Amino acid sequence: MSYFHWIAGCTLGLAWLWRLVDAAFGVPKIADISRPEWDRKPPFRGGDVHGGTPRVSIIVPACNEAADIEATLTRLLCLDYDNYEVIAVDDRSTDRTGEIIETIADGAPVGRLRVIRIAELPAGWMGKPHAMWSAGNQATGDWLLFTDADVLFKPDVLRRAVAYAEAEPADHLVLFPRMIMKRLGEKMMIAFFQTLFVFGHRPWKVADPKTRDHIGVGAFNMIRRPVYEAVGTYQALCFEVLDDMKLGKVVKNAGYAQRNVFGEDLISIRWARGAMGVVDNLTKNFFAIMSFQWPRALASSFVLAFLNLMPFAGIVLAHGWARLGYAAALFSMFSIYVGMSRKSAIPSYYFVLHPVSTALFVYTMLRSTFLTLGRGGVAWRGTFYPLEELRRGMV
Repeated sequence: MSYFHWIAGCTLGLAWLWRLVDAAFGVPKIADISRPEWDRKPPFRGGDVHGGTPRVSIIVPACNEAADIEATLTRLLCLDYDNYEVIAVDDRSTDRTGEIIETIADGAPVGRLRVIRIAELPAGWMGKPHAMWSAGNQATGDWLLFTDADVLFKPDVLRRAVAYAEAEPADHLVLFPRMIMKRLGEKMMIAFFQTLFVFGHRPWKVADPKTRDHIGVGAFNMIRRPVYEAVGTYQALCFEVLDDMKLGKVVKNAGYAQRNVFGEDLISIRWARGAMGVVDNLTKNFFAIMSFQWPRALASSFVLAFLNLMPFAGIVLAHGWARLGYAAALFSMFSIYVGMSRKSAIPSYYFVLHPVSTALFVYTMLRSTFLTLGRGGVAWRGTFYPLEELRRGMV
């Protein structure tokens, strides 16, 4: 058993320590557009077809979003940017979403808010990609900004984002949202999700054209129109569950410049309500992340548990110097929590709940796998998508 603990401890210690060092040097390289130097207007583009600052089309797909759509659109209509339009898509809603959008549109400045209504989903499409593709076809912007119907924008976010994207220059810009969290369970689960993100992705490598690291966030995916068209528009993602991340993937694979940035609370979102709300939100996605392959999902569940639970178990079960590797893993893990606490409202002491959130994430992975296999597909916003079609539609 001591040999096992030496091998397991050293493996875990090195894995977590390597990621900590990589993040410690990498995260500071990610720009923060909430800083004073980005409180400026984008450059004037005299040769632009619209003249003045670059035109931005903000696309908001909404399916049964009556609880949030009013606040989202109201905020979007108050941006301190002089050249933009908002396109709201009522995607087959059965609640008051369409009525609320119409009421806001009636009171909006002329030409600022346009409404698209989708009554029926064509074959070969998922609802959200189709809604965004439909809006993209009617957009007039030099930039297209895809967002969600429950995201809250501060007035200066678009001005700062365009100023940064034009100065960099970037072809695709992702802004990380500030998570609104009101319960212990939400903070615990989102803290783990952020740790998993740091371990599994390298957002500081996204700008490096030599790497395959890519990113996309549904709350803020802003892309130049020529690049959007060059990668095949949302038609290339027509049956993709992970459409936001996969947009980032096709942009990076095509060789275009991709950037992700911090922004404090320039945009914010209440992603879930309680720990089980996070579980429910991720159940749709986790099996898709595993490319709908159950052996891969089971193996990933084991790895997830080993990486995140074994350091806590090993520090108790091992003896003497065999604990050293586990201690290094726990130190690295806690240090990541400390670093994340500087960018979010989650205190570093949530580290002690890491084993609980690990168990819930493993449960979510298995739940996503078995529910999708059992149903033969994914149910999303009232529409059922067969598993075979989902597998064929993966990017």
